[in-house]
Amino acid sequence: MTRRLLRAARWAATLTVAVLATILGVRAYDAFRGPPLDPWHVIAPDDLDAGEIAGLDWAGWLSAEDRVFAEVRDRVTLTLAPQYRSQVNRYFADSPVYPGGFKQDWNRSYVMAPEGPPKGAVVLLHGLTDAPYSMRHIARRYSEIGFVAVVPRMPGHGTVPAALTVVAWEDWLAATHLAVREAARLAGPGAPLHLVGFSNGGALALKYALDALDDPALTPPERIVLLSPMIGITRFARFAGLAGWPAIFPAFARAAWLETLPEFNPFKYNSFPVNGGRQAHLLTRALQDQITSRSRRGGLARMPPLIAFQSAVDSTVSTRAVITGLFAHLPANGSELVLFDVNRTNTFKPLLGASAATAVARFTPPAPRPWRLTVIANADPVTSAVVERVTEAGATVETARPLGVRYPDDIYSLSHVALPFPPWDGLYGLLPDPLDDFGIRLGTAPTRGETGALDIALESFLRIASNPFYVYMNDRLFGFAAGP
Repeated sequence: MTRRLLRAARWAATLTVAVLATILGVRAYDAFRGPPLDPWHVIAPDDLDAGEIAGLDWAGWLSAEDRVFAEVRDRVTLTLAPQYRSQVNRYFADSPVYPGGFKQDWNRSYVMAPEGPPKGAVVLLHGLTDAPYSMRHIARRYSEIGFVAVVPRMPGHGTVPAALTVVAWEDWLAATHLAVREAARLAGPGAPLHLVGFSNGGALALKYALDALDDPALTPPERIVLLSPMIGITRFARFAGLAGWPAIFPAFARAAWLETLPEFNPFKYNSFPVNGGRQAHLLTRALQDQITSRSRRGGLARMPPLIAFQSAVDSTVSTRAVITGLFAHLPANGSELVLFDVNRTNTFKPLLGASAATAVARFTPPAPRPWRLTVIANADPVTSAVVERVTEAGATVETARPLGVRYPDDIYSLSHVALPFPPWDGLYGLLPDPLDDFGIRLGTAPTRGETGALDIALESFLRIASNPFYVYMNDRLFGFAAGP
């Protein structure tokens, strides 16, 4: 029996090595035969790491940020070869999408102050490959109700995609701590603190809140708002580091990238390096371990109430993980999950895949639950009218309330990236404000024409980029922020 087990172990080890060698070989081959990398894929600015950020105040952070952006200007923008001087290249200074040409470069950290003395402070955290731009609408509304809003740029973001090849998730958490320190300073002692996190920023907001339960030196948040929170991601991210191994050899540098695309979006990377997925996975794993550990010990009793807004279908983060990895562990503390269901009118119902059609039913545990569940869904399959279906915490009966809005006829679902952007957003909106101009309209699909005529792949326009239910979400968000 022992010899049999030994042979089986050797066979399994040999098979594992063969599979890994095959994967690495395929990755290396794909990298070798691909076109050369662009400058923004190989030039990584010297951004700050966690140790350096820990010793800074906000003024020092902004000064270091100035140096990083100056390095990108000097090493990328001012040295572009002629083939890169395109009207849809964000790194070309004469392009209409060049961020440095706007009145405000929303790639940078910023603070929005209220007109009078602050009633509280809020820190808003953007997502992976994203920029502080995505938080501007919510930050502005917070400032209008009397909060000082601090929106940090996460290290590795807002500059060039290559910056994500060398960043670590601990750097993002250090920037979160720095932003909270600045928010608390600006608001003054005793002022309430709120955290708002979008996607990867949602994981950072939760990580900070959990850390604050154990560390009296950290200012604890009173409210947490999550938009498409990254509680769990795809299984491939677990092996993203392995996929990038061939990149240690210069000839296979492309292996460090999952996607290398034209960079036409002024406030978000289109290209995505292996390390970005790897760090997101490490962050979510640390977060889930911390949630599970505290839950087993009853340590979530002091967790502040939170509200999460999530599309029922999401190709970036796991909707199931939002429920099983977070809400399943929460105490009865006034928290709520808002799910945006797919469009189930007769127009789309026959076209929906099985996983999308059954998402809400499969993901949500049976009532009663210690948290409030709200589902935004069609009133019936004939009209596109939308209702709010609510099951209160501890209840088993669902109530429905008409919202007086309709699911747009040409939209079958929301997306991961859509939630923080209103339809009038100048860059991502379905009905962009003409005064909010950033040189390109990414939220409106281009008119039809011949293939090959556009410099941008049509796939870039297919994913809905703004939230048709933003007004509802905004009302719910700030109703929650106001407290009971």
